[in-house]
Amino acid sequence: MRVLVVEDDEDLRIGISAGLRSAALAVDGVGDIAAADEALFVNAYDCVVFDRMLPDGDSILYVRHRRQEGWAVPVLFLTARDTLADRVQGFEHGGDDYLVKPFAVAELTARVLSLCRRAGVGRPPVLRYDDVEVDTGRREVRRAGVLLTLTAKEFSVLEYLMVRPEQAVTRSELIEHCWDAAADPMSNVVDVTIRRLRTKLRQPELIRAIRGQGYRLTKAAG
Repeated sequence: MRVLVVEDDEDLRIGISAGLRSAALAVDGVGDIAAADEALFVNAYDCVVFDRMLPDGDSILYVRHRRQEGWAVPVLFLTARDTLADRVQGFEHGGDDYLVKPFAVAELTARVLSLCRRAGVGRPPVLRYDDVEVDTGRREVRRAGVLLTLTAKEFSVLEYLMVRPEQAVTRSELIEHCWDAAADPMSNVVDVTIRRLRTKLRQPELIRAIRGQGYRLTKAAG
């Protein structure tokens, strides 16, 4: 799942992004509405975290305009103003959640994960393929009933493959959906993560390399 954080305070933006990445989310961070609009044009997001007041305007007006165009991505507003009127206004103009500063990053992360799951309505909470189970709510993976210990990035890659079983997934797709904008598309981060994931999943091997394409989750022959 991929999240856009729009916050002009660089230190806060970095802290929020780090917290979200620890929950296996890919995160892009920008500092104003103009940059957010460009990012939303280029990428697909499961949730957007907007600071209420940004250098180039009130983000609530931007969200209201996008909602009128049919934009449906869940939005969480951050604000330093804790009044009933502000909260009501945020919900009335397209916000899905509202968090007042200062806040705990752990709470923000939990709220964002909830909104991301809402955006993915229709996807089962537990993904199953062969003898592998991925519990997306608890962030747990089991193979043949045995609980595995995966890093946040390994979990993210496996989850992406699990919702596309038997389909070839390119390295570019994995970088786009499981890494953030800071990832170098020419690096070997995908191959390294896949190699570690294969080791942890053990035999028989389920993740196959497709020459010239990428990887595919497929059952062992026989």
